[in-house]
Amino acid sequence: MTMNVKRKPKIVILGMMSRIPVAGNIWLVAHYMVGLRRLGYDPYYVEAHARTPSMLMKSNDDDSSELAAGFICNVMRRFDFGDRWAFHALHDDGRCFGLSESELKCLYADADLIVNLHGSTMPKPEHYATDRLIYLETDPVELEVELYNGDEKAREFLAPHRAFFTWGENYGNPDCRVPVPDGFDVRPTRAPVVLDFWDSADPTGGDAFTTIGNWKQSWREVKFQGDVYYWSKHFEFLKIIDLPCHTSQPFELALSSYDSKTRQMLNEHGWRVVDAMDFSTDVDAYLGYIGSSRGECTVAKDQNIRLRSGWFSERSAQYLAAGRPVITQETGFSNILPTGEGLFAFSTMEDILNAVDRINSDYPASCRAAKEIAREYFSYDVVLPPLLEAAGV
Repeated sequence: MTMNVKRKPKIVILGMMSRIPVAGNIWLVAHYMVGLRRLGYDPYYVEAHARTPSMLMKSNDDDSSELAAGFICNVMRRFDFGDRWAFHALHDDGRCFGLSESELKCLYADADLIVNLHGSTMPKPEHYATDRLIYLETDPVELEVELYNGDEKAREFLAPHRAFFTWGENYGNPDCRVPVPDGFDVRPTRAPVVLDFWDSADPTGGDAFTTIGNWKQSWREVKFQGDVYYWSKHFEFLKIIDLPCHTSQPFELALSSYDSKTRQMLNEHGWRVVDAMDFSTDVDAYLGYIGSSRGECTVAKDQNIRLRSGWFSERSAQYLAAGRPVITQETGFSNILPTGEGLFAFSTMEDILNAVDRINSDYPASCRAAKEIAREYFSYDVVLPPLLEAAGV
């Protein structure tokens, strides 16, 4: 008797892990891949972005394609996707790693959905030939402003996608000033998490509120209606630079893109500073750092704050998944997510201090509330099904 085995729908994630080979980006991809697999799909990870993986290179003589492919291969094996990936070296000689070039073309043709994660991949004909390519924006504002300003290249980039999603969850609401592009129906979504990855966190928590990120990134500023909106988070940290002076609660920043003068300045204002790259290249060390924190206290980008995009960090979602309370800068996300217990939005120094007092007054309850927010709002089985349905899968 012949049994009919139902084919699992194939979903391709187009990403850029080799371009930014750090644990935060790896976990972002892993949550999508593992979440899709647990929902019964057959996910593949592909890089075809034509960008040199310079962060993996030590010299110009390195075989950048081999380095990128080896890095991706190791990540995919870590999450049991050893035969479900490809790196197409479009930045170099066009070699294919993982899947062969013919296998990759067949995958594009057979895929039920191709997800342009971050919008990191310039659409090629093979990506949109079946009308199954979707745009999944993890950093709102820049593209929207380009479209508002009449940038034809931005419109040409977006046009091949059949559906459009953004982590800007306040998108289109009355208090959101991010310009909604004409002709593109952009829908809100958020970063998914797989909760059991984060269950190993120490229930007692550490002593310090922490966060992980870059200090200064002097690029990607945008001009909108006569104003400049900044990308670098250091502008926002400087607004609360005196925070440790107002409380006995320790605060620690795990940073990249900073120098010794910045470290000295932060130390003089009471901040602990550690080098994020000491653990950010290892997914398990990254997980351990979050799990050993008391909670997260962090800022957002000026672009998302003043325009109230509703953006919420995937890293903050991971702190919540680890049962760690989060204090983060208001971007309009409080219109969608519950705040006041486990998750706190701040606009002033006083808001942060009140949140710290609230968390420390009953820390176990704050941790439970954080975990519950992660379960109800960020779990992969909450986030991904509506996205897939809206995308037509």
